[in-house]
Amino acid sequence: MIGREKWIEVIKDFHEKDIPKLIERNINIPEEIPLKRSISIIGPRRSGKTYSMFQIIKSLLTKVSIDRILYVNFESSDLQNLDSRDLVNMIETFLSLYTHNKKIWLFLDEIQNVEKWEDFVRTEIDKGKIQVFLSGSSSKMLSKEIATSMRGRNLTYSILPFSFSEYLNNEKLPIKNLSSSEKNLIINKLETYLNEGGYPEVILFPQEKDKILNDILETTIYKDIVDRYKIRNTKLLKLLIKSLISSSVREFSVHKFYNFAKSMGMKVSKNTVYSYMDALEDVFFLFQVRKFAPSYKEIEQSLPKIYVVDNGLLTSNGINDKGRLIENLVFIELKRRGGDVYYYKSTDEKEVDFVLLKNKKPTQLIQVCFSIHDFMTKEREVNSLIKASNHLKCNNLLIITYDYDGKEKIEGKNIVYISLWKWLLSKSSP
Repeated sequence: MIGREKWIEVIKDFHEKDIPKLIERNINIPEEIPLKRSISIIGPRRSGKTYSMFQIIKSLLTKVSIDRILYVNFESSDLQNLDSRDLVNMIETFLSLYTHNKKIWLFLDEIQNVEKWEDFVRTEIDKGKIQVFLSGSSSKMLSKEIATSMRGRNLTYSILPFSFSEYLNNEKLPIKNLSSSEKNLIINKLETYLNEGGYPEVILFPQEKDKILNDILETTIYKDIVDRYKIRNTKLLKLLIKSLISSSVREFSVHKFYNFAKSMGMKVSKNTVYSYMDALEDVFFLFQVRKFAPSYKEIEQSLPKIYVVDNGLLTSNGINDKGRLIENLVFIELKRRGGDVYYYKSTDEKEVDFVLLKNKKPTQLIQVCFSIHDFMTKEREVNSLIKASNHLKCNNLLIITYDYDGKEKIEGKNIVYISLWKWLLSKSSP
C-alpha cells in the first residue's frame, strides 16, 4: 500500500504544476451532475481522453479553487499494484490537507489499473460530496463494463479523434460568416483533414503522420487486444485487420475471410473471426453498420459495412479513393453526433449509404459520393435514394458531395445536395 507521504507528494505535484497547453475540444461533458453518478470518458487510444479531463479542470478553475480538485494518472510508474484501500488513503490524505466542507472534483485517469476501484468510487459518489470522473484504456474501460461494475451509477461520454470543426479551431480558422477566400482556405484544409484524419498528435506533428498512425495501430493491436483477450494467433489478427481496412465502407463477409484464411494455411474458426471483430470494435478501431430491415434477426444476419475510426488509418494503409474516404468521414461524424445508423439495400441491389433512425423509424436517408457531375453516377445515386424513400416512407433525402450544393425535385421527391465541408460544419444533419 502507498503511504500518506507518497499521496501528499502526488497531490502537491498536481497542484503545483500548470495545466498542460490544450487544443480546445467541442466536448459537452458536464462539470458536475445533480445525481449520484460518476462520469466516464471512453474512446480510442490517443484520441484525447486525458486532455478532455484537463479541459474540464481548466474550466472548473475559473469557478473553484485548485484545492477542491485532484487529478491522478494511474499509469504513472510509481502508482502501480494499487487497490481500493490505496484510493481510500488517497482521498483521506487529500481531505486532511484541505480542511473545508465543500464539494470536490476527482479525476481518476487509467483507473482500470487499480484493483477493485469500483468499490471506492461507488462509496464516494454515494456520499454525494465528490464528483468523480473516470477514464481508461478503451479496451479495459468500456461503457458496458462500467455499467456492470458501477451498477448503473455512471454516465458515459465518448471522445473520438478531432472533428473537422475542431481541426479548424486548432488552425485558428473561422467557421461562420465566411468570405470567399476563407471558404477556399477551408476547402483546402478539408483535403488535408480528409487524408490525414483527426488524431491530435497527427494534427500537431503532421510531418510524423505515418509513424504516429503506425504506432497507434500497433498499440491497438498489442496492448488493447492481444493483452486483453489473450490472443495467441496474432498472425490471423493482423491479416483480419488488413482485410478490414481493404474492405472499409464496403460489406464484409466473415465466411469469405474464413475461406481466405484457410487457403493461407491458417487454423481458424468462424467464431474466432467473429470474436476478433468484436474485439476490434470494442477498442473503437472499427464500427460495423448493419442493413436496415424490418426484423432484428434480419438486421443481425446482414453483412456489416466496415468503417474505421479515423481516415488517417486508411490512407496510411494504402486507401486513397476519395469516394471511400468521404463516406468513412461522414460515418464517423454521424457517430460523433449520435443516433442509430444503418445502410439500405434493395432486393435489386440498389443501395443507400446511411439510414438514420429515431424511435426505430427512418428520419433521413443519406447518399455520399465524391461528385455527381457524371450523369451515370448521379442517376445511380438518385435512383437508389428514391427507391429507398418509397420503400421506407422517408422523404428527408440528402446527397453529400465534395463540392456541390443545390436542391432538386425528382419524381415528386425533394433532394438536397450539400458539399462535404458545409455538412461537417453543420451542427446536425440538414
